[in-house]
Amino acid sequence: MISKSDKIYIAGHRGMVGSACWRALEAEGYINIVGKTSKELDLRDQKAVEEFIKTEKPVAIIDAAAKVGGILANDTYPYEFLMDNMLIQNNLIRSAHENDVPKFIFLGSSCIYPKFAPQPLKEEYLLTDSLEPTNEWYAIAKISGVKLIEALRKEYGRDYVSLMPTNLYGPNDNFDLKSSHVLPAMMRKFHEAKLKGNAPVELWGTGSPMREFLHVDDLGQAVLFALENKLEEHLYNVGTGLDLTIKELAQLIQSTVEHKGAIVWDNTKPDGTPRKLMDNSKIQKQGWKAKIRLELGIKYVYAWFLDNQAGLNLLRK
Repeated sequence: MISKSDKIYIAGHRGMVGSACWRALEAEGYINIVGKTSKELDLRDQKAVEEFIKTEKPVAIIDAAAKVGGILANDTYPYEFLMDNMLIQNNLIRSAHENDVPKFIFLGSSCIYPKFAPQPLKEEYLLTDSLEPTNEWYAIAKISGVKLIEALRKEYGRDYVSLMPTNLYGPNDNFDLKSSHVLPAMMRKFHEAKLKGNAPVELWGTGSPMREFLHVDDLGQAVLFALENKLEEHLYNVGTGLDLTIKELAQLIQSTVEHKGAIVWDNTKPDGTPRKLMDNSKIQKQGWKAKIRLELGIKYVYAWFLDNQAGLNLLRK
């Protein structure tokens, strides 16, 4: 059983996911949380990682570190996406195992599942078909991490687990229109259009695809749950079990931002996958469930965006 004074290392603690894990643990009373910036510790450096884990002796490691990016970045730098992500996770997992770290939580992404897998996505669909080509390099790296966790459980009985969240949003998200995901990109577009006298907002596609969104603080709570409990299996989806159309999402964000202009859908642009929903019944049976409703979560994020936009350097023209 982990105590509140035990040392817990969060890899990638400054990112959206890692910072949410830190907030969740801190709020619960954990007092010995450790984090290192990439300048302080290069997670791709095997010797440096081994020395760090050996010296710090954490009781648990939460791996929220990864090289991430959009379709263009994945396509342009396939070697870096595959190699860097494998180095990061392999160094952490290997060092945890060799130094007898009791607990390891590996965080991935729903992109590990096949492109045409049945909906909602179940854990057993992993490796049953081909991946989405646009981000397969990142996905393959993450799949190898999931399998490493499974192998260590099977061969050595380790209490290590993989959590695969659905589409995330929240504080510390990326609002760069060239590389951000749909929700923060929409939020920025509506905000900037509002400042320009409620100018029309152009969005891609028809708005008909359905997507699921999880507030990153809910993921932080799922990580806390995995930390404090011994889960029965090696892989769990983490989501809300609820989805909505992109058009409904746009209307929700527009209402939150109080943009009064028109929404123009560019039907010449692709819609992408018609539906992407996670089956998270397995983790619910273990006792965890998401709590933050999307409408409320979007209000939280917009408030954070307004407080932090100067630091984000987004609105300079």
